[in-house]
Amino acid sequence: MHALIVVAHHDPQSLTHSIATQVAAGLSASGHTYEIADLAAEGFDPRYTAADHRVHRNHATPPADVLAEQARLDRADALVLAFPIYWWSLPGLLKGWVDRVFVNGWAIDYGPDTPVVKKLRHLQVHLLALGAADAGAFDRHGYATAMRTQIDYGIFDYCGAKVVTSELLLDSEGGAAEAHLKTAKAVGQQLFEAETVAG
Repeated sequence: MHALIVVAHHDPQSLTHSIATQVAAGLSASGHTYEIADLAAEGFDPRYTAADHRVHRNHATPPADVLAEQARLDRADALVLAFPIYWWSLPGLLKGWVDRVFVNGWAIDYGPDTPVVKKLRHLQVHLLALGAADAGAFDRHGYATAMRTQIDYGIFDYCGAKVVTSELLLDSEGGAAEAHLKTAKAVGQQLFEAETVAG
């Protein structure tokens, strides 16, 4: 089985990148393959332009960079997103990737007079979100619920993809970093466990 690991952080020495690396190590240890999409290093342009809007409205052919990302996803059985929480949400780079790549005609099909057809039912999704605050702060403000509403449901369920893992890796600037790295490796090792047992 094959996973696409998307990492959205400008610093290659960041904990976010280390989390992605540990997921990859877990996948390798379990005999699976992966590709890491480092959006910042690759220079992905997150800006949603008129060309992207034409894709959405008229099913126009997406720009070449979007087609390349869709091809990476088409090769994957699972998608892992490793990202820091910025302003209680996805970083702009990752949100722009979603906006531009998960388009009408590829992730979904719909029109003004037709119901939504979810086209990514084959894809399982694993979310690893890093936050500097502790669990108490996130609980007080209801962020876990908000994240699941906005990302798990609002993005992936809308496309039919199944969110298997939705982890908040908190207190990431405190003493929890080592535990988070172990969690990431375990996620990688177990990513395709159900498929292996079923197969």
